[in-house]
Amino acid sequence: MIIEEKLLIERSKPGLRAIRLPKSDVPELRAEDVIPSHLMRQAPPELPEITEVDLARHYTRLSQKNFCVDTHTYPLGSCTMKYNPKINEDFIRSPVIRRVHPYQSEGTIQPLLRMLYDTEEMLKAVSGFPAISMQPAAGAHGELTCLMMFRAWHRDHGGEDRREVLIPDSAHGTNPASAVLCGFKPVEIKSNDRGLVDLEALKSRVSGKTAAMMITNPNTLGLFEEQIVAIARILHEAGALLFMDGANFNAILGRARPHDFGVDAMHMNLHKTFAVPHGGGGPGSGPIGVSAELAPYLPAPVLRRDEDGACRLDYEREKSIGRVRGFYGSVGAILRSYCYLRILGEEGVRRVSDMAVLNANYLRKLVGEVLRIPFDRLCMHEFVAELTAFPNLPERPALQAAKRLLDLGIHPPTTYFPLIVNECWMVEPTETESKEDLEAFAEAIRQIAREAEEEPELLTSAPHTMPVSRLDEVKAAREPRLTWKG
Repeated sequence: MIIEEKLLIERSKPGLRAIRLPKSDVPELRAEDVIPSHLMRQAPPELPEITEVDLARHYTRLSQKNFCVDTHTYPLGSCTMKYNPKINEDFIRSPVIRRVHPYQSEGTIQPLLRMLYDTEEMLKAVSGFPAISMQPAAGAHGELTCLMMFRAWHRDHGGEDRREVLIPDSAHGTNPASAVLCGFKPVEIKSNDRGLVDLEALKSRVSGKTAAMMITNPNTLGLFEEQIVAIARILHEAGALLFMDGANFNAILGRARPHDFGVDAMHMNLHKTFAVPHGGGGPGSGPIGVSAELAPYLPAPVLRRDEDGACRLDYEREKSIGRVRGFYGSVGAILRSYCYLRILGEEGVRRVSDMAVLNANYLRKLVGEVLRIPFDRLCMHEFVAELTAFPNLPERPALQAAKRLLDLGIHPPTTYFPLIVNECWMVEPTETESKEDLEAFAEAIRQIAREAEEEPELLTSAPHTMPVSRLDEVKAAREPRLTWKG
């Protein structure tokens, strides 16, 4: 029997119930006594009435339609969509952790505070920064927090008029967005023919108006910025600061520490590098590491450990930019990373980046037999491929091939980014994919290349096996159907 997929409201029948709540044992209030009349509903909400078994089957079927890291290869470039070990999930679901309340006194949650403190210490060890805050809720939030600290630092050092932030043309889109939100003006720095920051272009744009530069290293082409020390020196000599986007930290984890090559502040994505579920599996977490000079400006509270070993949250910070999030960040995400790092240890952390780089370069060589790799040399954790050599796909070949890849059981890589490469895919296999998975990905690319030559309509009408076929994306964006009726 084939079950027709319907919305819950379409399966609703009056009188059905998935659960029956006990009768209230507290005095009831009349709605009109506590809710202003103009806010009162004129009719009850249309909620589905359905049995528990139908409810369970509905959501189970929906979950089975998911394309996710637990079911498929998911090589999104610069997103590090790695497998999340289930032991981390078991750990944070322990009752002694789940039942902690954020308003408990510090004396009753010392084990929890100690784990948060130890996580900070481990992040210091891998990043080189002497001070950490785990308040930011995501990478972009961490960027914004660092820029707010930069602004406060410049204000205290006579640089109130420094309002320009230099950003490479290959940067993540969140970089200029964070700069604008913080009151700065983004200034683009061109890449050279090797895909790296052009030092001469950088020197020509640095001035007394420069507040900072935001750089990703390795960058979004998967290339390590070989002149990073020189870049830091140029900025510091001009009185500016250097921020590093930590989205690609997975590539150098345990092998290079950003503070050592001159970075003043960076964010670190726990929901990427440190195996916390990403995207819909969130919430995310974007701790920041900063230099000793910037430490006084960290958002309050800051986690301290006293001489007697007790941990406490320090709110009394004169130069702090203030809170950027409630309490002390996404504790559930932080503790997942605590578990991940404790299990890996120093040698395991290095092996993460070693395998991420090895996998990316192995896949680059395999895919390079079919697709053009514009910067075809040793990459780090990811590489960028061009999909322009398909004469029978004159329009948007990167999109057409990405849709077809879904039929072959692989989530498409990031498409059309970075913007400096035409018709591109940004591919990051991560360290958690096996050699067999990488070879299957390469074979899928070879099949798509054959189909583009012999049966291009297979690509232009793909996907064929997904629950939803090719959508009119423009219409969906301009005329979205946001209710179940009509």
